[in-house]
Amino acid sequence: MSEPSAARGENQLGCAPVGKLLLSFSVPSIISCLVNSVYNIVDQIFIGQGIGYLGNAATTVSFPLMTMIIAFATMLGSGGSAYAAIKLGEKREKEAEITLNSLFTVSLVTGLVLAAVGLIFLEPLLRLFGGTPEIMPYAKDYAAIVLLGTPFSLVGVLLSSMARTDGNPRLSMYGILIGALLNTILDPIYIFIFHWGVKGAAIATITSQILSACVLFHYFWKRGNMRLRRQLLKPVGRVVKTAVLLGTSSGITQSVACVMQVVMNNSLVFYGDQSPVGGNVALSAMGIVMKIAMILGSVCIGIGVGSQPIFGFNYGAGQLHRVRRTFALAIASATASVALGWLVCQTMPHLILRLFGGGDAQFTAFAVKCLRIYLFGIFCAGFQVVSTNYFQATGQPLKAAILSSLRQLVLLIPLLLLLPLFWGLDGILFAGPVADMGSAVIVALFVIPEMRRLNRQIDEADALASV
Repeated sequence: MSEPSAARGENQLGCAPVGKLLLSFSVPSIISCLVNSVYNIVDQIFIGQGIGYLGNAATTVSFPLMTMIIAFATMLGSGGSAYAAIKLGEKREKEAEITLNSLFTVSLVTGLVLAAVGLIFLEPLLRLFGGTPEIMPYAKDYAAIVLLGTPFSLVGVLLSSMARTDGNPRLSMYGILIGALLNTILDPIYIFIFHWGVKGAAIATITSQILSACVLFHYFWKRGNMRLRRQLLKPVGRVVKTAVLLGTSSGITQSVACVMQVVMNNSLVFYGDQSPVGGNVALSAMGIVMKIAMILGSVCIGIGVGSQPIFGFNYGAGQLHRVRRTFALAIASATASVALGWLVCQTMPHLILRLFGGGDAQFTAFAVKCLRIYLFGIFCAGFQVVSTNYFQATGQPLKAAILSSLRQLVLLIPLLLLLPLFWGLDGILFAGPVADMGSAVIVALFVIPEMRRLNRQIDEADALASV
């Protein structure tokens, strides 16, 4: 089947070579996802160097709160991006622009509400998330300030996702990259020069989020193919409902991650206190490992997010050959990338952990053990992430929702509760690889019949075209 020529002025999502297109969309998406991870990781590195393991433990305790914020952001961003991409593929540009404007307003209002609720219930939430008396002062200082940036965080994630669908993935990358660079510059200034401690790290984070949101806002207000317009800012109910439905799988992924973090934090403190390691040390060490897992996961998510507009546009345009080709390339790329990171974690754990500050021999030994065991099965992540994005982008939200919750809700959380009953603190570590490998098998049970269905549709379309 020949592909339309880009020279005819068609959207590149429907005519550019799939391999080149996936590369051009995925690389900025990977960088954007990595940069989003860097906000927390850079904080943790500088806090570890300047304050110590209690400061790192404070960011670990605060992280479920940040994850819940990200859950709302990714639900709106992914859902809006998927819906707008499908509408652009159907040549309904006005509907795509209405989606951008409606979700912009919804994101801003949702951010304000989340910030207010989080600040009101901050102390009981942090206790729920595993905060101990030694950690709580640091956690409260950090989380209270980061919550103030919630509206900008949601708007930034939404506009970053929409920029990719608008055909400008580099802007999405640049908007987030500028904020991350500022965060990296401000962190050591505020922590080591101004001596603001964890408060300085939090101030650096929200300053960077504000800058990123402003850069992306300027593009859509002044230059985007889709534009923010005053007359369209009132949310359209049917558009918001459909976009939220499509984004539910992404929201579920992050929401379940929040629940998982709460269960893990409390389990680490409980079983850590019953072992020679200690609860605070276990919490701090696993917090570092989870940040490293976030980096590896960001590569998979970046490829999945980068492929999503290609899936959605070509599915809406009926170009199923391109959908199939994109899926195969995305799976191969995500798996190869995360496998490389897995190899580094297994062979050079001490080198990685050194970035996060020093610790005594017991802390280092447990952190190395965490890194090697808990991340042993992470090479399976690419397959699950890309498959979830495929179902989301092709208008199959129920399947996407099931797969997005599979690893953490169906497998990991029960394993975190069950395995420590038999193996104590080690049971928490082994829950990770068991959940990773088990979820890959179950995802395959969804993907195989879907690919058979897609192949049948392609064969039928080719047969009609040859008549």
